[in-house]
Amino acid sequence: MLDHQGPVLIEGPVEIVLEDGTVARSDRFVVAVCTCRRSRSYPWCDTSHRAHRRNPSARGKGSCP
Repeated sequence: MLDHQGPVLIEGPVEIVLEDGTVARSDRFVVAVCTCRRSRSYPWCDTSHRAHRRNPSARGKGSCP
């Protein structure tokens, strides 16, 4: 069962045929395939669409005390 909240990690190289017939290829040794379809580099997961959590107490402050 796939988790549509995160990527699927597959041993590479990988070649994927998309719905429109185009072929996406990655030569990496492990490939993160996006399952939510919101990635800017779909079908590869690049985490561009994930919410960034900020620490509310650090708002407007530098890293030094």
